[in-house]
Amino acid sequence: MRDHSLLQSLFDRKSVRAFTDRPVPDEIRHLIIDAGIQAPSAGNQQLYTILDIDDQAIKDRLAELCDHQPFVARAPFVLVFLADTRRWLDAYRAAGLAVRDPGPGDLLLACADALIAAQNMVAAASLLGLGSCYIGDVLENREEMTELLGLDPLVLPVTLLVFGYPAPEQAARAKPPRPRREYLVQKNRYTPRTGAELRALHGELNPGEDYDSWMAAFCERKYMSGFAREMNRSAGEYLKAFYSAPGP
Repeated sequence: MRDHSLLQSLFDRKSVRAFTDRPVPDEIRHLIIDAGIQAPSAGNQQLYTILDIDDQAIKDRLAELCDHQPFVARAPFVLVFLADTRRWLDAYRAAGLAVRDPGPGDLLLACADALIAAQNMVAAASLLGLGSCYIGDVLENREEMTELLGLDPLVLPVTLLVFGYPAPEQAARAKPPRPRREYLVQKNRYTPRTGAELRALHGELNPGEDYDSWMAAFCERKYMSGFAREMNRSAGEYLKAFYSAPGP
């Protein structure tokens, strides 16, 4: 009989933002990280670097720079995933090769590598009884983040993950519903969803909620928010290095 524990953990997994005081042992940390390293990677290049943050002062600052989220500072295990287009560039040059500078395509591959590795770690942590939460706000505040983490212009933070043993209220909290596959999967070619389809989806996920008022509030809180605007500004600054850098 097949073991479906991993599959079930993917269905059960939810973001956890409050943890117990129980420390995460080094052997569990290493196992989670090693699981990430086993993830698929473009050309087996592992186009990422992972920062294991155990300096409390850095964690405190990350919590502020990532849209003022105190639970980041309180998490026992914090990893920052960097899309790293510098490492292979330096390896090529160490071999005496004349090569081009990284461009947007190289950056997108590095982002994909980093995020695939991160998701491997999330799945591994869930099987080991740990909760986790992605923090996309690590893209904000490019100038301060670069100084804090010592980032190179060709290296940018693509996500941050916090891990820990879930607090009881987090363990008991219901997972938000996900859309049915019919809303997310299309055959062969992309077709934008109609307004009627989007309203129907909202009704399934948020029964009893008025579409227009709910959408207005959500848009203001997320898409039009100050942190979203700052993230776009900051991301644009990171991208300049990949559009304006000179060739070899």
